[in-house]
Amino acid sequence: MNMKRISIMVLLFVICFFTESCLNQQDPLIRSGGNEYAGLMKNGHNTATYPGGSKYAGEFKDGKRNGQGSFTMPDGSKYVGEWKNDNRNGQGAATYSTGDKYVGEWKDNKMNGQGNYTFLDGRKYAGEWKDSMRNGQGVFTFPDGGKYVGEFKDNKRNGFGTYTWLNGDKYSGEWKDDKMNGLGTFISHTGDKYVGEFKDDKKLE
Repeated sequence: MNMKRISIMVLLFVICFFTESCLNQQDPLIRSGGNEYAGLMKNGHNTATYPGGSKYAGEFKDGKRNGQGSFTMPDGSKYVGEWKNDNRNGQGAATYSTGDKYVGEWKDNKMNGQGNYTFLDGRKYAGEWKDSMRNGQGVFTFPDGGKYVGEFKDNKRNGFGTYTWLNGDKYSGEWKDDKMNGLGTFISHTGDKYVGEFKDDKKLE
């Protein structure tokens, strides 16, 4: 066996050895802008750890969160759903450290559109949202059995709405700043009826 043939065999062995090693090696950790990415590419499915301890696992495009993914914060809050350009956009579910939960539509990292919010104490809201506040038509139910169906503005009952108490009492009319204000109709569970003006939850007789 001449030296030229031996050299070729040694070279082939070295190439095969290092190729196999590279294939078996896990992707290195990439650091960019203070963030850490597992993997060689920031496109497709990947994981990232951010300053402060927040973590993301899901789809990336051009280095940004795009597509489906989950985001977990150090306090235990978690979002699972759709992303666009690093923001929560589309359908998603959020669980907060307080125990509250939201499932619905998002736009630019805020609750926008239709969504359901459940409070730890049992209160529930189902309806329209704008900039993470209850705005538009919605239904709010209370742990004591009370139920409001109507308009909201900036998280408060504003506009026209109907509130029904557990005992059967019912008010239908105008609301302002979460209270009965304006013209309305109150019908008690015994059948008594009042039609007239209200101010701060009280009848003006």
